[in-house]
Amino acid sequence: MLYKLTDTFAGVMTGPFVLDIGFDKASYAAIVKGVGLIASLLGGVAGGLLARAMPLSRALLVAGVLQAIANFTFSWLAWLGVNHLGLAIAISTENFTSAIGTVVFVAYLSALCKSPLHTATQYALLTALAAIGRTYLSSSAGFLAEAVGWGTFFMLSAVVALPSLVLLVWLQRNNHFASLAKQEQAFGDLD
Repeated sequence: MLYKLTDTFAGVMTGPFVLDIGFDKASYAAIVKGVGLIASLLGGVAGGLLARAMPLSRALLVAGVLQAIANFTFSWLAWLGVNHLGLAIAISTENFTSAIGTVVFVAYLSALCKSPLHTATQYALLTALAAIGRTYLSSSAGFLAEAVGWGTFFMLSAVVALPSLVLLVWLQRNNHFASLAKQEQAFGDLD
């Protein structure tokens, strides 16, 4: 529930933020559908490479930190104002890191689904549980943005990542990821 919260918390307010600081809808759409799409595709590839290059626990941590850091680009844009290059950088950074986080998170959820008879059910339940953060926990984002202003809001949206990062470290120290690797190895021996 917490892993993608930093990304979603900021993401639900990106459109209102961009329009509120003075961008027109056409410019915003062009940047999101242009460089934003390319950044998402590249981020998906980078996420796959990251998930294969390092242990899953470390890949989750790296991707989580990257997602949080990307929110600072919108704080920078709030300070910068209407600047199309700045918007392209902020959208590209957010889309790239979000895609990395999504790919690594899907790899983690997939690693949790071990029962050959119930994999689809397990995955569906885990993704539904993960959606709680996107749907309910991020619903207060608008109230917070209005209360503190855009620059501070996006800084705080980066701080929202801390509980998930602390939980990841705790899981790693309590051998959660080691047990996943052992289970995977045991299932591999059955083949």
